[in-house]
Amino acid sequence: MCKCGHLLPTPRFDMVPTMDETSDKTGDEAKIESDVPLTLCPYCAAQMPGTAGFCPGCGRPMPDRPMPGHAAPDQSTLDQPALDQPIPAEPMLMEARAQGRVGALPESIAGALAYLTFVPAVVFLVLEPYSKNRFVRFHSVQSLLLWGASVLFAIALKLASVVLFIIPVLGPLLVWLVSTVVVLAAVVIWVVLVVKALQGEMFKLPLLGDFASQQAGEL
Repeated sequence: MCKCGHLLPTPRFDMVPTMDETSDKTGDEAKIESDVPLTLCPYCAAQMPGTAGFCPGCGRPMPDRPMPGHAAPDQSTLDQPALDQPIPAEPMLMEARAQGRVGALPESIAGALAYLTFVPAVVFLVLEPYSKNRFVRFHSVQSLLLWGASVLFAIALKLASVVLFIIPVLGPLLVWLVSTVVVLAAVVIWVVLVVKALQGEMFKLPLLGDFASQQAGEL
């Protein structure tokens, strides 16, 4: 007697795809992939489809293709630096230091001597070739302006002290403090100007330096 319950189910060959169908499907996919243009990421040079909005290598959005739901960015905005990025400053033009000679003296020595009272400054402004040298002329003019400003400030302080001496105790003390501060500031400024001149620099004082630079250029 035949036991039919132990028979294996017969496979249905109509459910298995044929070789022709598989080959046709693979050929269509290859054709579709070959129709998609390839491009390179401008940031990391990774190869990707030309229609991709993001780079598969670095993940950055492509500047010439808009993101989904966004408009294409303007090229003018892409060329502008970001707000959080510092704008590189333009290089400052540093003036060359004085290293030559004028007359019998180096330029740096002559510039420093211009601050030893006002007498050397006057001599350098009227005596050639010192009067034709821009570096020496600048420090000579600035020295004369500094001496003039100091005299005017001393006169103003003297007039103020006459009024302040009317106040007992506090008036003379205030005059002494102001005079001490002014003298110390004048000494510090004088030392700085002499050192800068010895270093060959045209160190400008506020207001006085700009005027001295203009006068030094008018040879």
